[in-house]
Order: sequence, then C-alpha cells, then structure tokens
Amino acid sequence: MSSPTIVAIVPMRHNSERVPGKNYRLFAEKPLYHHIVATLLNCPSIQQVVIDTDSPIIQEQTAQHFPQVKVLERPLHLRDGGVAMNDVLLHTTAQLSADFFLQTHSTNPLLTADTLERAIAMFLKGYPMYDSMFSVTRWQTRLWDGLARPLNHNANILLRTQDLPPVYEENSLFYLFNRTILQERHNRVGLRPLLFEVDRLEAQDIDEEVNFIVAEMIYHYRQQQASTKG
Repeated sequence: MSSPTIVAIVPMRHNSERVPGKNYRLFAEKPLYHHIVATLLNCPSIQQVVIDTDSPIIQEQTAQHFPQVKVLERPLHLRDGGVAMNDVLLHTTAQLSADFFLQTHSTNPLLTADTLERAIAMFLKGYPMYDSMFSVTRWQTRLWDGLARPLNHNANILLRTQDLPPVYEENSLFYLFNRTILQERHNRVGLRPLLFEVDRLEAQDIDEEVNFIVAEMIYHYRQQQASTKG
C-alpha cells in the first residue's frame, strides 16, 4: 500500500485518579504530554497529530507550543473516567479523515519516532493480510492462574525461562487501525492483528506514581548515554 494518510490521536483527560494531573505534570522539565507529541511530530509517516481532551491546560499549552497540532474538545458525555476508550475514539475519528489512525498515550514518554516508523512500515507491508496492529511486550516467565494452574508451561518439566515459548502482553503503547474496524467491532483490534514487539524499557507506561519515577530515571539515563556518545 503506497502513501496512506495516517493521523495520530492522543486522548487525554484533565483529571487522573492515581497520578493527579499526570498528563501535564513536569517530566524531565517538560509537561509529560509534550514528549509524545514531539515524538509524533517527528514521524514522517504521520500526516497529522490530534489531541482529544477536556483539559483547558492542555488546550492552552498546545496552542502555544504545538500550533500545528489539532485539538478536539471532548464532549461532556465522554469525560467520565469510566467511559470506554473505544467510545472516545469513535467520536474522535468521526471528525477526522484518514486511511489509518495511530492511537497512543501521553503516558508513554519513552516511545521513539524510530520505533513508530518501523511499526508503521511493517504494518503497511503486511496490509491487508493484517488488518490492524498493536504493541506488545514479550514475557518468558512461568505464569499461573489464581487456582495455581500453569498457563504457559508444564509444571512437571522444569525448562529454563529463556526456553519457554514467549507470551505477549498488550502494553497499550500504540494501536494502528482504520475507522471500519473501529465501527464494526467497537474495538481498535481487528480480526487479523499484527503484534509489534517493543523493548520493555521503551514500553514504560505511567499508570501509578512509581511508574512516573522509574520512567523519568530511564529517560535521564538515556539522555546521559546519548550525550556521552555524542
């Protein structure tokens, strides 16, 4: 498939229950969401970046720092924390024109433009055999359910963890889909999704306070390594 239009969507609520104000809280001297917006703007394959939000702070900051980014104000009936993301995306994508939508979060500040470009290229090469894509984290460890039953291994055969068949966690780093899939399935994931594995450090997602601290430490470490190499 050649030259499809890809629009990136970053949904952000003003309030956050577990980490208050996390979307616009300072992360490495910049508001958290600035990092993912800058990353998306550095992706040649993405034609437009869109923020869906109910936050006046994010709206004002975006107009000042990222005037090229389109901001959609989230309506009142979609602002509650219990509203499913798919419902938010149905409303957002209805206002946009694109072949594909890439949805990510402000809480993924370590995600790089290089990773996104590789993911997009892999998906377009495989489309339409694969109808959607989402990012995953590989795990090779012994997993059990709540009744102490092994999920991915034979408890009577003690394999080394590195020899176990890998399982993959949907890490919510990004999703790539089209409007038809979202409308028909009420889901970002189609019937034939392509999994894109992302390094565990890069896939840090800020959901709780400890995630914020760890992600910021990794960010500073990477900056230090980059300056040393330079």
